[in-house]
Amino acid sequence: MKKYLPNKNDALMGLAVGIGVLIVWGLSLYFLLMFPINNYPGLVLPLILWQTFLYTGLFITAHDAMHGIVFHLNKKINNIIGSLAVFVYAIFSFKRLLKKHWEHHDHPASEDDPDFHDGKHKSFWAWYSHFMYSYVTWRQLLGMAVAFNIFKFVFNISVENLLVFWVLPSLLSTLQLFYFGTYLPHRETEGGYKDDHHARSNEFSVFWSFITCYHFGYHWEHHEFPYVPWWKLPRVKRDLEAHVSRVG
Repeated sequence: MKKYLPNKNDALMGLAVGIGVLIVWGLSLYFLLMFPINNYPGLVLPLILWQTFLYTGLFITAHDAMHGIVFHLNKKINNIIGSLAVFVYAIFSFKRLLKKHWEHHDHPASEDDPDFHDGKHKSFWAWYSHFMYSYVTWRQLLGMAVAFNIFKFVFNISVENLLVFWVLPSLLSTLQLFYFGTYLPHRETEGGYKDDHHARSNEFSVFWSFITCYHFGYHWEHHEFPYVPWWKLPRVKRDLEAHVSRVG
């Protein structure tokens, strides 16, 4: 629909949101790597969940960049933000993810979809394992190992803080992204898929939609309007529901 096409205000908002996510993630990681875990054990779990949420935000920012909507007025700036987001997330290649993501949009929930299961391993954990195997490379793992040792030996960060606030949140966010952004929206139900998107949306409130996965659970709307940034998906979902109520 024409009214959802990105405009100048969307570009400025997208740029602010994208840079904001990167800054908040970076500041949070800096302080958490110095956090005295043994002095405040009761805060460790909430802080892990907080950092996991921020890691998920990094990937959602990169995802919007793959759609060219972090800053649609300048492709170079848009791609720089996306590249930086996936690099600090886990040394991913933005170009490689970009190619795979558009394969997903072109062939959702099919054998040509790199995010879909292999047709045999449809359970959550089997599908997740297949999903991770298709994206993680040995160069990426080597890079993460090098970064871990630089943090440990050059910056004298404790192994405990690195594992708890750097390694664990990034891994947990992959589960969050997979569960709310791939498994729930694209798994086939008994009734089968209803259209070519092979996707469905959750019915979470706007608050819980944001908390669970930055509105990525409004997934049918995302496939129908791939040029809409994550922070505008609730508006799209609300408008479509209102339209169905009027005509139905």
